[in-house]
Amino acid sequence: MYRKPIVTNQRSMFFDFADQLNARPPLYQLANRTHWEVFEETFRKLYSDDNGSPCKPIRLMTGLLILKHLRNLSDESVVSRWEENVYFQYFCGGEDLRIGEPCTPSELTHFRKRIGEKGVELILKGSISVSEDFRDGKDRGRPAFIDSTVQEKNVTYPTDAKLAKKIIQRCVSLSVRLGLPMRQSYKRTLKALYRDQRFRSHPENRKKALRADRKVNTIAGRLVRELERNLERLGADFLARHAKQIALYKKVLSQKCDDKDKIYSLHEPEVCCISNGKEHKRYEFGNKASIVRTWDGIIIGACSFRNEYDGHTIDKSLEQCERLTGLRLKELAGDRGCRGQKKSGETRILIPDTPKAADSRYERKKKHELFCKRAGIEPVIGHVKADHRMGRNFYKGVFGDAVNIMLAAAAKNFKRVMNILFLPFFRMLLWEKIAEQMCLLPIMSEASRIKQSSKRSF
Repeated sequence: MYRKPIVTNQRSMFFDFADQLNARPPLYQLANRTHWEVFEETFRKLYSDDNGSPCKPIRLMTGLLILKHLRNLSDESVVSRWEENVYFQYFCGGEDLRIGEPCTPSELTHFRKRIGEKGVELILKGSISVSEDFRDGKDRGRPAFIDSTVQEKNVTYPTDAKLAKKIIQRCVSLSVRLGLPMRQSYKRTLKALYRDQRFRSHPENRKKALRADRKVNTIAGRLVRELERNLERLGADFLARHAKQIALYKKVLSQKCDDKDKIYSLHEPEVCCISNGKEHKRYEFGNKASIVRTWDGIIIGACSFRNEYDGHTIDKSLEQCERLTGLRLKELAGDRGCRGQKKSGETRILIPDTPKAADSRYERKKKHELFCKRAGIEPVIGHVKADHRMGRNFYKGVFGDAVNIMLAAAAKNFKRVMNILFLPFFRMLLWEKIAEQMCLLPIMSEASRIKQSSKRSF
């Protein structure tokens, strides 16, 4: 049930919360610049007016989502840090100091599912609107830049032996939980086979490890078929309840090396294997993400894909940019991975190519400067991955892929605004430090003079 935010104009008997905080830190200023009323008006429609228990304040939940990706924290950490940090409480709409956790970590999961992809896209739009106040206006009409990267999922490096081992563990645990009979648990046999699977890179252990892999795969198939028969004896309802899970196990055990649409993880079957030519990491397991950045450095587009060709991500990215900014880009610069598409609607796609003889020196220089500027999107993607939780995606499913990249992009925009707001604050601290050292300079010079005279006396 929706609960209206409580606004009290009455001052506290002892102190006012906002007046007691320092107004110069960037997080304090960002809280006053964010358009919270947009989130309140949009998300309130997702709650019932007369049914259910009262919900948590919308600003609180939205602020926690932003702080989570802004500070690179988990759901549990951001909830506990809220209690410790008064600026977190002020950012989330607190009017006085609160003791205790604002919500349970699982409520953040429910809130993300409630607002959906459109709600998270609204948060990204809010970060763009805050960043608009700090644009110099020179990038109006200039090209934007696009690049794609891999958003890795929180899965282990997949091998057939690992997947078969997990299938065995799940089948045994499900049989024990439902009280189903098992002809053999293979506990002692599997222990010896797991020992044989180690050190397979050594030439003497290669055949033994491959033989153990085939045996473990056979045992996994036996347990899956036995589980299916036992569930069928219990009734059609039990079999229908676990039919999807058993079909997944069978597909994993029957897939070959050259098959398409392979399963790389049991808890994340949608994970794709993406190879992008890195020497230190040949394959990455997750999904493809596309980032669109303006000339000033504002991220105006963040889309999630499965494993499409880079050129096929342009149309959807431009549509999202138009939804978020209300403008259609005239020019979009990309790398050579976007070859094959020179135009998307009214937008020209600029891709580096070999210099033409007909181009003048001025034209070649402008193209060189443009694509040198385009390379600036690479460190932006690096910061989004390292600082704002896009390096490893912990959210579930395809929905989690889309949500994570948009929240990470929104956090990068908010961080950019905070860096701009931090400059005057940093200069003030620097001048205070210089003034403090200048006040101590006569004392330090006198002490050094006495020390030098004592050395000369000896």
